[in-house]
Amino acid sequence: QVQLAESGGGLVQPGGSLRLSCVASGHSLSTYAVGWFRQAPGKAREYVCGISRSGGSTFYSDFAEGRFTIDKDNAKNMVSLQMDRLEPEDTAVYYCAVCDATFPTGRIADYGYWGQGTQVTVSS
Repeated sequence: QVQLAESGGGLVQPGGSLRLSCVASGHSLSTYAVGWFRQAPGKAREYVCGISRSGGSTFYSDFAEGRFTIDKDNAKNMVSLQMDRLEPEDTAVYYCAVCDATFPTGRIADYGYWGQGTQVTVSS
């Protein structure tokens, strides 16, 4: 069983940046693809981006493409999410999750383990 812990959330002004981290324990992240999801108040959880088991392939939703960057360090058992040019619409709780597959998917049901989430608030 793998435990995931996100950190790095906070309050940032529009146009600012945040870097989220997801640290795994109990199992190596090298055996999982990893995804980031987010959930805004009153909205469904949605896929943000994902990274392959090896870390060599990345995938982004349309709203994340060009602004967000996902990175995986299997040696540190950690995945990071660099978020730039943040907008108020990015306000949400951000979750990392692992998928027992080579490549991540956008389907919540494919992810077996989730972190507790970290709050990101973009506001002036």
